[in-house]
Amino acid sequence: MGYYNQTPNGRQKPSRLGTFAAGLSGVAAGALLVWLLFYSMPGLIPDNGNETQIVQQDTEGRSESVSVDITTDVTEAVEIAADAVVGVTNLQAAGDFWSQSPEQEQAVGTGSGVIYKNENGTAYVVTNHHVIDGASGIEVTLSDGSKVEATVVGSDIWTDLAVLEMDGAKVQAVAQFGDSDALKQGETVIAIGNPLGLDFSGSVTTGVVSGTDRAVPVDLNGDGQQDWQAEVLQTDAAINPGNSGGALVNLAGQLIGINSMKIATSSVEGIGFSIPINSAMPVINSLEENGEMIRPAMGITLLDLIQVPQVDRQETLNLPEDVTEGVVVNSVVEGSAAALAGMEQFDVIIEMDGVAITDIIELRQHLYNEKKIGDLLKVSAYRNGELMEFELELVDNSAL
Repeated sequence: MGYYNQTPNGRQKPSRLGTFAAGLSGVAAGALLVWLLFYSMPGLIPDNGNETQIVQQDTEGRSESVSVDITTDVTEAVEIAADAVVGVTNLQAAGDFWSQSPEQEQAVGTGSGVIYKNENGTAYVVTNHHVIDGASGIEVTLSDGSKVEATVVGSDIWTDLAVLEMDGAKVQAVAQFGDSDALKQGETVIAIGNPLGLDFSGSVTTGVVSGTDRAVPVDLNGDGQQDWQAEVLQTDAAINPGNSGGALVNLAGQLIGINSMKIATSSVEGIGFSIPINSAMPVINSLEENGEMIRPAMGITLLDLIQVPQVDRQETLNLPEDVTEGVVVNSVVEGSAAALAGMEQFDVIIEMDGVAITDIIELRQHLYNEKKIGDLLKVSAYRNGELMEFELELVDNSAL
């Protein structure tokens, strides 16, 4: 029976409810026909290339589950880079002093590493110095779980970098290098490594570049005194113990940093550090070729002028008021190039070879990237308010 309304002239016209019911029935019938058509001919369903849907039907034709294959910039980057990231296990001899039994090697720590070269049957891995420090043996765990014995080619405590070599027969991928100088604050980055050990191997965390050109004080010998200013990238991608030596990659899957350390206190979260790949490459190349990092040295310890209180700038350094950037000579090594040139403690360096020097990072970049052992270096520095010129003949840092 239909739903109708009586008109004044005695005719019947469909009621609104009847019209709605009829329309709804038509839509339902059309939807059913379309569903039957695609169900019987699945090839008609369009494929967008990024998603695959699997719909399971119960006996009454209702959907029970949907599986979706999602591809994003992050998943694509991880697919490119993940197989080049490995686990690095530090093995050290542990024997019984009282017995005459031979010493056995035991794992004392695990970090991460990145395969960056595989040539002529030999693969090379970059990791952190502190990951392999003191090791009598090294074991590398590949992304598929295979374990390969490795040896240390060279290590550099100052930059916390080390190079390993191993048999490359089982290596499936090597890292693609990016340009860390091109990174922008806020750019998405991905950390890949083995936090807390191999049980969490290949872990992926994401974040952004929080800052570039950071200088972080480092205590190398554990005496509580600053020995070095590490040049690092800052990121909020989670970097935990075991991530050290792992990869920091961009959305193109390119290696742009070697994860090195983390500030982790009750009051600080989301601050991780990574060695920029552009800074790491000269060290990696030197370690691979020479077994050590050979640098030109001035023979001084340094302090950024910005860290010096204003009262000390005036009373101790006697600087002109318009000098607000530079590097303070904190000490001079006896017999070094700086000492022979006449440099002294509290000299404030503002230029090298006519190039403005505003902080320690710029000084080291100029010294390590532009100069070689035996080169002459011209330094402009203030002493007691007077601008002075010095000429240093650079020597091998290992000689100091």
